[in-house]
Amino acid sequence: PPLCAAAGAPPVTLLDYGAGNVRSIRNAVKALGYEVVDVTDPEDISNAERLIFPGVGAFGAAMDVLESRGFAAPLREYLASGERPFLGICIGMQVLFERSEESPGVAGLGVVPGAVTRFDPRETPGPVPHMGWSGIELRGPGEGDSVLAPASTRHVYYTHSFHATPDEANAKYIAATTAYGGDFVAAVRHGEVYATQFHPEKSGAVGLALFDNFLGGGEGRKQTALARMAAEETALAAERVARGELEPPRELARRVIACLDVRANDAGDLVVTKGDQYDVREESDDSEGEGGDADGFANTGSVRNLGRPVELAARYSRDGADEVTFLNITGFRDFPLKDTPMLDVLRLASEEIFVPLCVGGGIRSFTDSDGKYSSALEVAAEYFRSGADKISIGSDSVAAAEAYYAGGKQLTGETAIEQISERYGRQAVVVSVDPRRVYVADPSEVSHHCTKADTPGPGGEEWCWFQCTVKGGREGRPIGAYELAVAVEALGAGEVLLNCIDRDGTGAGFDCAFVADVAAAVDIPVIASSGAGCAAHFTEVFGKTRASAALAAGIFHRREVGIGEVKEELAASGVPTRL
Repeated sequence: PPLCAAAGAPPVTLLDYGAGNVRSIRNAVKALGYEVVDVTDPEDISNAERLIFPGVGAFGAAMDVLESRGFAAPLREYLASGERPFLGICIGMQVLFERSEESPGVAGLGVVPGAVTRFDPRETPGPVPHMGWSGIELRGPGEGDSVLAPASTRHVYYTHSFHATPDEANAKYIAATTAYGGDFVAAVRHGEVYATQFHPEKSGAVGLALFDNFLGGGEGRKQTALARMAAEETALAAERVARGELEPPRELARRVIACLDVRANDAGDLVVTKGDQYDVREESDDSEGEGGDADGFANTGSVRNLGRPVELAARYSRDGADEVTFLNITGFRDFPLKDTPMLDVLRLASEEIFVPLCVGGGIRSFTDSDGKYSSALEVAAEYFRSGADKISIGSDSVAAAEAYYAGGKQLTGETAIEQISERYGRQAVVVSVDPRRVYVADPSEVSHHCTKADTPGPGGEEWCWFQCTVKGGREGRPIGAYELAVAVEALGAGEVLLNCIDRDGTGAGFDCAFVADVAAAVDIPVIASSGAGCAAHFTEVFGKTRASAALAAGIFHRREVGIGEVKEELAASGVPTRL
């Protein structure tokens, strides 16, 4: 229904050039009570009263679209005086600079002096992309600014590999910085022109408050319930900082991710489920069920139902989850573009969840039952349009890694990982691997990288390698997870999610030795998964490994451990976390 909060206010013009998840920005602006209209021709930019330009992907691709569609010239004119309200986000900030080493020879809009450069993993305290929640420090034109104020006392969400550096030439434009090795530009301001490297639409209440302030929120306007909640939450944080009860965030927080395994039950409804070693059915007393279910597992009862996907995801977001992941665990055998219920889950979730959403399952090229071919890039594009910020590639990544080594480590540009990361940026691609332990008496017995096992094998073996599996753990492949992680980083993946099948559902803790090995081998973020049984297990994996995030499912679904409990445990142990 129409919202009255901004009755009489002019619409917000959105410059969507077709890269990434813009649905979340639309949803945020609408939830705050404003109408959104899209730029369809250059005159729409000239006539806009408030303009938002979001973007992900490559600097060059963004500028190419702006130039080819005739948007660049009116956009430069709109920005020149600094008197017309503008909010650029991520790439929407980077193109304000003169150039970027991501796209040599491509000129930016040139509003702000300087160049955008790539983070050097040798100089950063953590992996690249710089991904997750961090703090900002207001400076110059940002000091005392009401638009950026909500972000000065809370974490905001970043996901980027390239950054701008503050210097003497651009000092008057730099409104905020964030430290990651050295300081990089978090926000710029030129009069009424604002731009942020972080994503307000994915920064929870902080981002919503920032949007509302930019769009004219505050006194004299009836706010929506969501706007009031965001304003109250950020005001409370500011008060706590002022009283010395809360330190403004400075470090990159370690992320806690809530995962929802989604599949259709026997009645055809999408439900959140969870199993042990991937068996998601209940035990059955029906003797006719002996021999296993259609998926090849032992249990033959009904699909274990732990809740409705959107309701559960919204609860986790309210509880403080740093990200929410949906895994369509039957996606490997379905046609994802015809999976309307799963796409609907994303669309509905993005209307009320303003933290990052990742979706996996079925991200691959396929030919449907009507003979129509769809590329993995087209499948990913539909998920992004439906509300996903990241996509997770499973079995296809194993095939891509095998081909990478078989082809002498040459990049072909033909894999889903390469194509999607080229179009949407490395940060949009997560590789999810499901490895199983294979014990060996001595590492010299195999060509795979081996890890010193924390528990001995059945014959007392002290070493193991982690065999990649496909089709939901049903089929083993002759490649190790360590080797796969190295390969997919080279192919363009932005994160690696390690689902250790042997630990799944055990509650024995994450496989820290394995996670540490993989995290030390790559420069991209690594997500630990499988085995969490208590809050202390999260502290353990962050203390013993370079993992950027830890993911859990069952303990959250069954309310055995709360996300808030995990966050409090991390904070008490000195692990940077978003509270």
